[in-house]
Amino acid sequence: MIAMLIAAGFSLLYSLLFTPVFVRVFNKLKWGQPIRVDGPKEHETKRGTPTMGGLIFISGSVLAYFVGKLVMGETPTPSALLVILMAVGAGTVGFIDDLMKTRKQNSAGLGGWAKIAGQVVIAVSFALLGLQFMDHHGLTPVSTHISIFRDLPFDFMSLGVIAGTILVILWVMVIVTATTNAVNVTDGLDGLAAGASIFAFGSYLIIGFWQSAQNCATTAGEAGCYEVRDPMDLAVIAAAFLGGVAGFLWWNTNPAQIFMGDTGSMGIGGAIAALAILTRTEVLLVLIGGLFIIETGSVILQRVYFKVTKGKRIFRMSPIHHHFELKGWAEVTIVVRFWIIAGLFAIVGIGAFYAEWVLSQ
Repeated sequence: MIAMLIAAGFSLLYSLLFTPVFVRVFNKLKWGQPIRVDGPKEHETKRGTPTMGGLIFISGSVLAYFVGKLVMGETPTPSALLVILMAVGAGTVGFIDDLMKTRKQNSAGLGGWAKIAGQVVIAVSFALLGLQFMDHHGLTPVSTHISIFRDLPFDFMSLGVIAGTILVILWVMVIVTATTNAVNVTDGLDGLAAGASIFAFGSYLIIGFWQSAQNCATTAGEAGCYEVRDPMDLAVIAAAFLGGVAGFLWWNTNPAQIFMGDTGSMGIGGAIAALAILTRTEVLLVLIGGLFIIETGSVILQRVYFKVTKGKRIFRMSPIHHHFELKGWAEVTIVVRFWIIAGLFAIVGIGAFYAEWVLSQ
């Protein structure tokens, strides 16, 4: 509990205090944001704003986790380290994309398939490592089941070790690529993705804390207990990211003094995906990350409709936040209203999680 508070506080202060320093450094390196030529015209004023701000809260969150563990004299756990691996790995893919954009000074960085390839490499590494490190209760960080609020009865390994391992890896790949790209798509307005992700990290902080209190290893297998490895440490790393992103949001709100870039959005997506998998709530992520689903769905729907109707559009522009921009909504209005939507989805997700525990009693 104390490590969680230390991690959240340290990462918050790190982002709040050091972001202006990073802004000056990024300006000297000429890491300015290029703007899409087909984007809303109002975004032209944002050209040259420092990007790759994800480096700030990713580094701060990772450092905060280790500070919290060090102060409390605790050993880092495999589960939290896997979240860090996923966040840093996905953030690295985004960093390469951002670096290419800033050097070319256009919005064409890594190709779509190159990004997917990088995400797949990270996801496969995460899955293979997550199936190791069994504790004395026989739990590995990554489950071999599909999970909603907890593991469902069907075990991939019932199909055999080789087939089961392949299916687990494929399942992890789907979650990781979908989540990282969904957060990346959402990151189009000042503070939008950062604010929405705070609700997701807050949800996993609550889930990890609750699973720790109701863990089968410490409650003698009471009804409704959770079989999750290192739930409290998952709450600690979720708190670290929550604090880091919250501190960054102070500087990222409209008009943003720095953008998180693909470095930040993919890093956030990777961390959220890892937390969903390791807390055994990956299907529940559809609710907890509901805004990200809507944003991605609007892009998919637009493209499918465009192809089927040979040129017609449902939205003036996708993702859907740009549709409302082109309708004349103020950027701040869109962001705040989308934050409200993200918060409501998170509340419903946590409510469903709690309701399932009550019904299991």
